Amino acid sequence: MRPEIVPFLSAMGWAVDSILVRKGARTSSVLSAAFLSYLVTTILMWSYVAINFPLSIVRSPAAFYFMASGTLQPLLARIFLYIGIDRLGVARAMPLRGVGPLFSVAIAVVFLHERPVIPVYLGALFIVAGGWLVLYRKDGASSEWRLLDAVYPLMAAFLAGVSQNFRRAGLLILPNPFVAGAVTTGTSLTIFVVYLWIKRQFPVVIPSRESLPYFGPTAFVSAISQLLVFTSLNLGEVSVMIPLLNTTPLFSLLFSAIFLKDLEKVTLPVVLGALSLLGGALLITVR
Repeated sequence: MRPEIVPFLSAMGWAVDSILVRKGARTSSVLSAAFLSYLVTTILMWSYVAINFPLSIVRSPAAFYFMASGTLQPLLARIFLYIGIDRLGVARAMPLRGVGPLFSVAIAVVFLHERPVIPVYLGALFIVAGGWLVLYRKDGASSEWRLLDAVYPLMAAFLAGVSQNFRRAGLLILPNPFVAGAVTTGTSLTIFVVYLWIKRQFPVVIPSRESLPYFGPTAFVSAISQLLVFTSLNLGEVSVMIPLLNTTPLFSLLFSAIFLKDLEKVTLPVVLGALSLLGGALLITVR
């Protein structure tokens, strides 16, 4: 199998994840999906690390950066994304989540004093235009979502951008993405469990019978998709793999049009906006 196929499989996996969350959220809280996702991913990631590496590897100073990353992503970023999917729909939330590279660059400019090149500015313009198109609706048109709901996927993208800078710093010390994934996800799960225990909110994350057929597979799909992300980064050059991984919004639009006809409508402005957002992200990523 060609290495370029792996990131496409990961992108398709995340798109499937969003569809399953949208369907399951009709009868259960999205926190159920997030909790199951953290749990299964943590088990799979740590199992992989335990089999392939000595556990002493996690004593590296890089673990501090990986844990800092885990306080934001997947912990908060995935919860915000799932809320955005529930409120905005897959077709709008997933493209907006894809603006993460813009936040990553903005953080690098402010705190690392990097100087963006021309494609970065063009990418920013594409992202702004794409965001406007995705959230466009005709005056007086009725809708189940509010403009304020766009904050959730955008916040997910922002937190992911901050988290990736922490993870990148850790990978400079310990260039092992699988250890990074295990520590970040384990940190997210631990914090979430402690929060649920303190607030006595464990019943909130117990899925209903109706949502379990969706949230159950979601946990495994998201875990496998995350493993495929790290696998793709190991198989090929980052400059090639990252743009392929960022094709998730396109698969999300396609799957939404096929499987969510009863829940949301994919309009022409949404499609054009998603393409513009993807183009902007690619311009920034491959600069």
